[in-house]
Amino acid sequence: MPDVETPPVGVRLEFKTLVLSDVHLGTEECKVDQVNYLLEHTRADTIILNGDIIDGWSLRRRGGWQPSHTKFVRLILKRMEESQIIYTRGNHDDLLGRFLPLSFGTIQILEEYVHQTARGPYLVVHGDVFDAVTQNYPILSHIGDVGYQTLLKINRFTNRVRRWMGMENFSFSKLIKQRVKEAVNYTGKFEEHVEALALKRGCVGIMCGHNHIPADKMIGRVHYLNSGDWVEDLTCVVERADGKLQVITYDEFCRELQIQALG
Repeated sequence: MPDVETPPVGVRLEFKTLVLSDVHLGTEECKVDQVNYLLEHTRADTIILNGDIIDGWSLRRRGGWQPSHTKFVRLILKRMEESQIIYTRGNHDDLLGRFLPLSFGTIQILEEYVHQTARGPYLVVHGDVFDAVTQNYPILSHIGDVGYQTLLKINRFTNRVRRWMGMENFSFSKLIKQRVKEAVNYTGKFEEHVEALALKRGCVGIMCGHNHIPADKMIGRVHYLNSGDWVEDLTCVVERADGKLQVITYDEFCRELQIQALG
């Protein structure tokens, strides 16, 4: 797992757009220090928080809010001074659905959003609308989430042992979740639904989160981007000054920041 780097003084990477999803504030496994570091050393015209930023499911079960989680919220509020903030509802922060659409200052909280890029419009939606289990069997989704959190705890223990034995880390939770998502996506015709919704909205691309699987590929006529998560993959989508959209990891971000600091 990447460590939080020593911050280069006054250095920030500049993007047109930064897209984060699945931070899961309120959970023990949230890599909040890393995402806070990224926010502290980024400037973006638009910051899109694409769902599951606050994990209401976890907070309702046992609570796990930390001062570092409050820091994330403060960093976002501070970014209101220089950035447009778009927050789309996820399934773990579904409580927001009762109040949408909502706006205050430069923050908009929405069900979905159309983001204009040099390539054309991109639909921004969390992605749970494409998940047959989440949509049709919410109790199973909650049970699955408890199992996933348990697997994350098992990961921490087994990886300590693996490191002691000189072996690389291995994520049982990531493997199992990916296999389950692949099965659900196959039976639920996920890719067909992604393409259909984007085209229905008149968009050339779509940005999602939800399944914690970073992606950058074409689905038929639609460019599909998934920003991943800040639990295991530590990834986000960025739009560069030249309009290029890409998925980057936290490690890649830190390397780029250090290069800029030295340059």
